Amino acid sequence: MEHKSGFVNIIGNPNVGKSTLMNILVGEKLSIITSKAQTTRHRILGIINTDEYQIIYSDTPGILKPKYKMQEAMMGFVRNALDDADVILYVTDVKETIDKNVEYINKINQTDTPVLLIINKIDLSNPEEITLFTERWKELLPKAEIIPISALKDFNITKVFNRIVELLPIAPPYYDKDALTDKPERFFVSEIIREKIFFNYKQEIPYSTEVIVETFKEEEKIIRIQAVIIVTRESQKGIIIGKQGLLLKKTGTAARIEMEKFFDKKIFLELFVKVEKDWRDSERLLREFGYEA
Repeated sequence: MEHKSGFVNIIGNPNVGKSTLMNILVGEKLSIITSKAQTTRHRILGIINTDEYQIIYSDTPGILKPKYKMQEAMMGFVRNALDDADVILYVTDVKETIDKNVEYINKINQTDTPVLLIINKIDLSNPEEITLFTERWKELLPKAEIIPISALKDFNITKVFNRIVELLPIAPPYYDKDALTDKPERFFVSEIIREKIFFNYKQEIPYSTEVIVETFKEEEKIIRIQAVIIVTRESQKGIIIGKQGLLLKKTGTAARIEMEKFFDKKIFLELFVKVEKDWRDSERLLREFGYEA
C-alpha cells in the first residue's frame, strides 16, 4: 500500500471551534481553548502517524481585520495555511454570520485544494435551521463538501477523519513518525499560561499580554520554569499581579497543574510581569516572540 501524507489546515473565523476540533482530531490538547475570541495566535501543528499515513493538522488564528502588527502576522499564518494545504477544513458554526470575512471565502473558491466545510455546534440548532444553513453555504462554497458536526458532542468527527484520510495525497512522511507537533516544549508552557490568563482576567487584559519562557530546566523528577508575562501598560501589570499578588499566584497555580498533566512531571513555576509598551506593534519584539510566518 502506498503511503499517504499531507497538511490538513483548519481555517475559519474566531470562536467557531477550530482549536477544539484540532485537539479532538489529534487526540491531544495542543491548542488552548477558551470561550473568548482570538485565543489562538500562532499556527500550531498536530501530527497523526500510522504505518499507512501521516496527517499534519494545522490550527490557525481566527480570521480578523488587523489592528496591530501582531494581528497582521497572525493573518500571515492563515494565508500560508491556505497556500500549503493539501486539504482545507473551513470551520463555521450555526450561530455566525454566514458571509463574515467573505474575502477569505473567495480565496478558498479560487483554490483547487479539496475543501471540507465543517458546520460546528449543530447541537445548538435544529434540523430545519441546519438544512437552511447548509443550502446557503452551498451557494457560497459550491465546490466544498459540507459536514455538519458537534465537536463537543463528538458527533460526525469520525466521518470528518475518514474523509481526510481518503483525500490525503500519496506522499512520504514530512516529519519523523514519532513526532506529535513542530513546536518546542517552551511554546506549550507559554500557551498554557496564556490560557489561564484568558480564564482569570477580563476585558482587554488577555489581548494585551504575551508570555515568554526565560528558563526551562528539566531535571530527573521536576521541570523548573521561569516565565515572564508581558503587558503594555503599568496599570495592567498591577491588575495581573492583583492585591498582595493573589491573582498572579492563582494564574500560576492553575498553569502549573495543567503543565504537570501535559508533561507528566512535577513543575516548579515562577512567574514575573514586565511592561513592554506597544509590543504588539514592535517588529523587533514580534520577531523575538515568534510572530514570523
